[in-house]
Amino acid sequence: MNIDKDTILGLLRGNDQNERADQAAAELPDQVDTDAHAGLLEKFGINPADLIAKFTGGGGAPGGGQSGLGGLLGKIL
Repeated sequence: MNIDKDTILGLLRGNDQNERADQAAAELPDQVDTDAHAGLLEKFGINPADLIAKFTGGGGAPGGGQSGLGGLLGKIL
């Protein structure tokens, strides 16, 4: 699944992870493929499966979806 880089940067900045967001801005392509760029997403603390679930209406990770950004995805979107 492709997700706009600005969406990912917003998630990071919304969690006061500005340094990670700045680094991600320099390293991620404009359109992030959750499969091809899974390693980069994980480097910035984002679980690709949780990200996909958020944009497809899924429930996220087992156990309440609290992985990746400390459960931030469920709070923002």
